[in-house]
Amino acid sequence: MKTIYLIRHAEASSTKANESDFQRQLNQHGRKEASLIGKKLKEMNANFDFIICSSATRTKETSKILSQEMSYSNIILFEEKIYEAPLSNLIQAVNQLPNQFNNVAVIAHNPSISYLANYLTDIYIANMPTCGVVKIELEINNWNEVIEGIGLQKFFIYPKMF
Repeated sequence: MKTIYLIRHAEASSTKANESDFQRQLNQHGRKEASLIGKKLKEMNANFDFIICSSATRTKETSKILSQEMSYSNIILFEEKIYEAPLSNLIQAVNQLPNQFNNVAVIAHNPSISYLANYLTDIYIANMPTCGVVKIELEINNWNEVIEGIGLQKFFIYPKMF
């Protein structure tokens, strides 16, 4: 069995002059969101073996804060192909995950992170809130076995719940 945690980055600042969307940073509220969710995930005994994260600034910052709050010190792979990615890119990234990892977090962007949650489960999420997390269990042995509807949603949390 494999477990995947789908995480949308925390709230980011609006684009500033001479700044690309890729460079947007978390704002103060976003840093608080990430800290809160990191603490909640630790309380819920969430455990990642591996994190794959969009290489955009706001997702990197989200991963750093979550890692600190959860005492995570394993590998974080920053992957440009999941920035503003279509669903097919996220599915491909999941299919290529190393099989030695059973509990993986994917930190990415809307709408594709919501699309991936909907693809993997029979639960519909219209718009994952910032720093929302969906835990999905997959009855598979290898990441390349992921297909539509194979997952079971175990929880869906986001900052405004707390």
